[in-house]
Amino acid sequence: MPSNTSLDLLSTLRGLLGEVHVLTEGDLSAYEQDWRKRTRGKALAVVRPSTIQQVTEVVKACAQAGVSIVPQGGNTGLVVGGIPDATGTQVLLSLRRMSGVRSLDADNLTITVEAGCVLQHLQQMAEQAGFLFPLSLGAEGSCTIGGNLATNAGGTQVLRYGNVRDLCLGLEVVTAQGEVMHGLSGLRKDNTGYDLRHLMIGSEGTLGIITAATIKLYPLPAAQLTAWAAVPSVAHAVKLLGLAQQHLGAGLTGFEMMGQFALRLVDKHYPQLRVPLWQDTPYCVLLENSDCESEAHARERLEKLLEIALEAGCVSDAVVAESLGQARKLWHIRESITLAQAEEGLNIKHDISVPISAIPHFVESTDALLAREVAGVRLVNFGHLGDGNLHYNVQAPEGCDTSAFLRDYEARVNRLVYESVKQFGGSISAEHGVGSMKVHSLPHYKDPVALAMMRCIKHALDPQGLLNPGRVVD
Repeated sequence: MPSNTSLDLLSTLRGLLGEVHVLTEGDLSAYEQDWRKRTRGKALAVVRPSTIQQVTEVVKACAQAGVSIVPQGGNTGLVVGGIPDATGTQVLLSLRRMSGVRSLDADNLTITVEAGCVLQHLQQMAEQAGFLFPLSLGAEGSCTIGGNLATNAGGTQVLRYGNVRDLCLGLEVVTAQGEVMHGLSGLRKDNTGYDLRHLMIGSEGTLGIITAATIKLYPLPAAQLTAWAAVPSVAHAVKLLGLAQQHLGAGLTGFEMMGQFALRLVDKHYPQLRVPLWQDTPYCVLLENSDCESEAHARERLEKLLEIALEAGCVSDAVVAESLGQARKLWHIRESITLAQAEEGLNIKHDISVPISAIPHFVESTDALLAREVAGVRLVNFGHLGDGNLHYNVQAPEGCDTSAFLRDYEARVNRLVYESVKQFGGSISAEHGVGSMKVHSLPHYKDPVALAMMRCIKHALDPQGLLNPGRVVD
């Protein structure tokens, strides 16, 4: 039974947004359950503002009532960072209705969009205007740019264009007090003090609520060519990366590594995708070459690279997509690994990064460690090798009860992997964020002075602790 304070707040919220946009009953699983179906919370209400003014009024009302707010974009996060807890006392603030385009400045190569704009829609709008927005994720059909910014999303083209942090020039943010930070200037140079934009990016809604952003655009490349190569080992994949950087330069826009078992899962659950070359090699690499001159020039450079790699012994076989359709099919295989894992059953996910030079030794030693400690464990190793980010996931032994496996082994496996990451000078979260799943692990792997500074910032900007509590810093 909601308290009198909660009932008063609900009445206020309905007055601000209308009854239809303050949801308290019916099936709210689209908002209250995380994408991996690991957690289900219960919100006091799901509120759906459509304007910046409505967001500020909602925040002010919640602050006055002392009720915490959980901001949410497309609800595609993997670390339970945008789901309410189970108390039924938190307001879930969905930004999905704020999906408009405010402006496109062709001369400045920028577009300003609201936080609820779906990433794929933003990509399409940029392309229709003759530009490229390079952020690309497996969840791009449903994730939103606000959520991408709140978690500093990475994706498949970080190697060339950087994380979404590097693609953002300005933000509009609602503070914990319901005020608005106006920062959508689109300037590439503004040296007037602390860069609050970068403070908000990656803060997972704990310091402010991102409501709009000014984003960089790029000219469309004349050609994008994709190759799929079989490599004998992780070390050979790293060697291939070095050759690609040497021979393709800035044209190298994507470099993904996929382990044999990861591809076996795709072949098992999505046989229609026809995964190439996976059966006779430990790893495959998917690489993309973008060119500003012509397709012929791009193909010549890519095929020359593969010839050199074959001679050097770091590639055993390779295919080059003959059309954009074939290239998309190859990328679809890569993006289907996560879905194939879900079909195989619950699993333990790790989104880690280590220096590229250390990746072969990290994989070799951690593979051996887990095989020794957890009999029959299956490793789903894939990710953005070009920027040192691996999705080093652990699947239960074949035929095992996956729920029981997670219950009995998840904490232990996490500790083993995280300790190995620490040993190799890496990070326990490369692009997914901290959320609530890693918040208690962070103090063991984050510099204590840095963590203390983060807590001071949180307290200064959100003294009541009402913005996404229990996430990032505990």
